Parts: sequence; structure tokens; C-alpha cells
Amino acid sequence: MTKYFYKPAIGFLAATLFASCGATTLVSTPIESIDTTPIKITDLTDTEKKNWVHLDLVSDTIPGMSVDKAYKELIGSKKGQKVIVAVLDAGMDLKHEDLDDVLWTNKGERAGDGIDNDKNGYIDDVHGYNFLGESYNQQLEATRIVKLKLGDAALQAKAKTEVESKYAKAVESIQQFEQFLQAVKNSDTAVKKHLGKNDYTKKELSAIKATDEAMQQNKALLAHAFSIADSPTDFMKMLEESINHFTDQANYHCNVDFDGRKVVGDNPYDINDTNYGNGNPQNRVEDESHGTHVAGIIGAERNNGKGVNGVANNVAIMSIRAVPNGDEYDKDIALGIRYAVDNGAKVINGSFGKSFSPNAEWVYDAIKYAASKDVLFVHAAGNDGVNLDDPNEPNFPNDQVNNGPEIADNVITVGALTSKYGAEMLASFSNYGNINVDIFAPGGQIYSTMPNNKYEYQDGTSMAAPAVAGVAALIRSQYPKLTASQVKHIILDSGLAPNTKLILGGDTSKTGKMEDISTSGKIANAYNALIMAKGVSEGKIRL
Repeated sequence: MTKYFYKPAIGFLAATLFASCGATTLVSTPIESIDTTPIKITDLTDTEKKNWVHLDLVSDTIPGMSVDKAYKELIGSKKGQKVIVAVLDAGMDLKHEDLDDVLWTNKGERAGDGIDNDKNGYIDDVHGYNFLGESYNQQLEATRIVKLKLGDAALQAKAKTEVESKYAKAVESIQQFEQFLQAVKNSDTAVKKHLGKNDYTKKELSAIKATDEAMQQNKALLAHAFSIADSPTDFMKMLEESINHFTDQANYHCNVDFDGRKVVGDNPYDINDTNYGNGNPQNRVEDESHGTHVAGIIGAERNNGKGVNGVANNVAIMSIRAVPNGDEYDKDIALGIRYAVDNGAKVINGSFGKSFSPNAEWVYDAIKYAASKDVLFVHAAGNDGVNLDDPNEPNFPNDQVNNGPEIADNVITVGALTSKYGAEMLASFSNYGNINVDIFAPGGQIYSTMPNNKYEYQDGTSMAAPAVAGVAALIRSQYPKLTASQVKHIILDSGLAPNTKLILGGDTSKTGKMEDISTSGKIANAYNALIMAKGVSEGKIRL
């Protein structure tokens, strides 16, 4: 879970925790019907949990992207052409042991001399650029609309309603989570004392014979903790993260009096005010981990004996710090996309989103610019568990206006899957939509890089998007003559198309098939995509 994607999966936890106390004729894989694949009934091993993004549905009964299979059977030792992938996100740990050798380096720039050596308009941008300066916490866009009276009266009224609702929910949630956390701590202490040990398993908890009502309640509460996390300790960490998330919402995101942008020194609502930021996109605090986690999914150094393997094997990661703890500014995103394009990126990953975008046209223009320069933009669908085709549930940026035609053919919007094949495969937090979501990919409990040479699991469509960006980078590396549009349609057309009904938004009363909730009706598959890419590049397959 992350606090940087502003509709985080952690918010979905808050809503559920207390209640629960285009087709193609190509056949790339020997699968008659993936719906005959047996459902995995055993728990994932530790190795499977850490690597499930890369596993194969048929051989592993886990809905990964067949990345390991692709390397074994299709890629082998072929490195291909190096591809620059821009991570438009929070700051990144540029010194991480699993990322330091895959960073993009601007060879025309001399570090630390305060001069724009390569004349690209940005000073000291050796590994990317920082559009946030030294700022970190920011308001939601809705809060800024209320504070600055942006837009018309209807927009301001809608924003005011959202801010007030979220603030009230944040205050209430802080109190609920703090009370729940204390109850879990008390139960954990009592069970440890009863067992005479500082650690215990789910089996040991279950074996306790509760002779009084207090122990019965302790068992029930901790059994609930084990149902959500690997241990009560991990569950308490989740609760603490939830408390921190809602505290940030109350103190920063929904606080009309807070001004986190002042330190940057620009006018964020003037697209021509571009003399701001600096050349250091390093994360500023340890909690600023989202960009590091995303980067690892795309391209963490493969087979180096450390941490994780990225999806792509020959990338240069360009770090663009433009997503704060709060809503991103349209100007930063628009300029960040243009920076990536102008400095050689062929794939841009955007694991961010918001429900208000007063200057959306700046971002639309930047996306069109990227399309004109043959650059693919991969975007996260968002984590509210809602149908984005509903006009009342917008998620910016997108690639169309009011469910109309696409503004450009270089955008892939990605929803999230869990590792549990079958009806529960769609992550309960993931947004969906036949018009607004293109494809789904692994996004539940994804293990990847964190600041200070650490590794952790995080949830979100923020994790699904870089999985697809990694596949796009693989294709562009192995088949560099393919266009961004071709790569997009290869990924969408080559995925696996399950026919089973999926639970939507965690609500068992709402179900839909993959074809009903996404444009492609598919889940991303690297193995299939590379086979199709080869066919397209050789002129044997027409898109």
C-alpha cells in the first residue's frame, strides 16, 4: 500500500476492515481455454509471493505475466536495445543496490556545476529532474480548488463537498484505527503471555482453549488479523500505516490553510512559469518510497543475487520527481511528460491519479506530444474499486474526454490483479471500466525495491502499471522498430482472456467478465506479447 497514489489501496482497507472484523486470431500459447486452469488452493510459498508477477498461469496456476517463461523460451541471453523508461512519480532512491546500475545518465550534463551543460533547459539533470523542489506534502486538487476558487461555481461546490467529506472521514478513521490498533496490541500481549513466547503462529493461536470471554475475544480478533496479514505484527503495521494515511489527509490533503507549494517558488497554475525545481530527483524522506517501488518492478537489476528481478532486462530508468504526498499538479505532470520525451524516453510510467484536474488540457497536450514522438504512456487506473466509465467517477489523466474517442493512441491504462486466480482475481481496490481501463496486470501484494536498500510488498494499480511498462520496454528492446501504437495494441491483443465472472470492487453482489470491465478483455502476458511482437515485426501479423 502506498500513500503517494492519491486514491490508495489503504483507503479501501478503511472501507472494508471494520465491516469484516480487441480480440486476435493469434494463438500464442497452447491454451484451449484458460478457464480450465485449476484454482490454486494452497498458500503461495515465500518465493512465489515475491515473484508472482513473473509466473505463468498454466504451469503455476497463478495469474502472473509469464515473464520467467518469456526469458527462458524466447529471450535467453538476448539483451536487445537499451530502452529509456521514465518513472514519473515520487522521488527515487538513486543509490539503491538493485537500481544503481540501471539508472539513466544524461551524458551531456556535468553533475553539480550549476550549469545547463547540454542546453536542454534543465540544470544538473544527471539522472532525471525534480519538479517538486524541496516540497513533499501537498493538498488534494479539490482542496486547492476550494482555497483558490478555481473553475466555475459548480466545480467549486463539488470540490467543497469532497474535501469536507474526506476530512470528516479522515478524522473518524483516525479514531477508529487507533482504537482498533490498541485492541489488537492488547490481545497480542495477552496471547503472548498465555503462550509464554514472543511469537506465535496461526495454528498455535487456534489451538488455545479459551476458558473465558476475554480470551475468546482475543482469539477472534487475532484470527481476523491473520486473515488479512501474515502475522499480528504485520497487521498492526498496516493499521499504523492507515493511521498515518488519514493523519496526512487531515493535516495536509484536506487542510485548506496548508500551503506545501510555497517552498517551490513557482505559480503552479501558470504553464509558462518553468524556471523551478532542480536536478536532484532523489527521494527526500524514507516514507517517499513509491517511485523506488515502481522503478524496481520495471527494471530492478536482474539475476544479481539481490532483492528482486525487474520485468525488463535492458532499461535505463529516468527518475522524474513530480508526484508528492498529496495530489500532483497538472503543470508538473505536463512538463514531466515533455521532459521525458525530449530526453529520450520511449516508455513513461505514470502511477498517479486524481479526481479533479483544472488544467487537464496541459496534460492532454503533453500526451499528444508524446504520441507525436513515438513515446508510450502507461497509466494506473486508480484504487477506488469503481467503474471509471461512470461520469461521476473520473480519474485523471486519461486518454479521452467524457468517454469520447481517444485523444491519442499511445496510452495504456492498467487495472490490478491479485495472485488468486478465479472470481477473486480482480483486486478489490482496482478501478475498472470497458472504456477507461485497457488491461489488467498484477498489482496485489507486489514485492519490490524500497529506499535504503530495502524491499517490501505494496498494493495498487500503481504496481500494475509498471508491470505493463516493463513488458512494453521488453518489446521495444527486442523489436525497436515497432511504434508506440503497435506496442500498445500488441500488449492489449496478446493478453489472456479469462471468461470467468469476477467480483468487482470487493462487492460480491457485483460481478463482470474481463471483457465487460476493460477495453481488451484481457490480462497482460509478456510471453504472448513477445511472440506477437515478433510476428508484427516480420510482417506476418497485422494489427
